Amino acid sequence: MTLLLDLALSAVLVGGGLFALIGSYGLLRLPRPMQRLHAPTKATTIGVGAALLVSALDMLGQGRISWQELLITLFLLLTAPISALFLAKTLILRGEADPNLPATGTGSDWATLAPERADP
Repeated sequence: MTLLLDLALSAVLVGGGLFALIGSYGLLRLPRPMQRLHAPTKATTIGVGAALLVSALDMLGQGRISWQELLITLFLLLTAPISALFLAKTLILRGEADPNLPATGTGSDWATLAPERADP
């Protein structure tokens, strides 16, 4: 049973490493800032999350619970998308985003590009 568990954990670890490698390559090679922002966000969330998950599951296989890895994974899953959202909004406001943003589908403009309204 431990051999099967070790093989499964190794596969998850290799998959997470591949995500991190592809994300770093995307950060270097993608042409636009919004695209370069997308690649490392996914690499952090999936790549590092997979490594932490493997570490936590390995500890669980030894009969111990590792709260540190679980809390770090939760922190990464919550903060990486939020920080990417704020960076993307900053890029849009500075005019460095793609000039041909797709339609929102709601009939109104993107929230970042909407004109400011004065409070009455």
